[in-house]
Amino acid sequence: MKKGLFKVLARANKLLLPSFTKQQLDLTKAKKWQLAIIGWRAYVTKNSLD
Repeated sequence: MKKGLFKVLARANKLLLPSFTKQQLDLTKAKKWQLAIIGWRAYVTKNSLD
């Protein structure tokens, strides 16, 4: 059940949130809101793959 929820969230993240790797964002120059999005996407991706 939990894994299914995270798979849905991962798909929604892919559609709704910006991809900073495509924009070649430098993490040392990223703003706090950009780091928050990166962290959220990493958390959801990690839990959807478990």
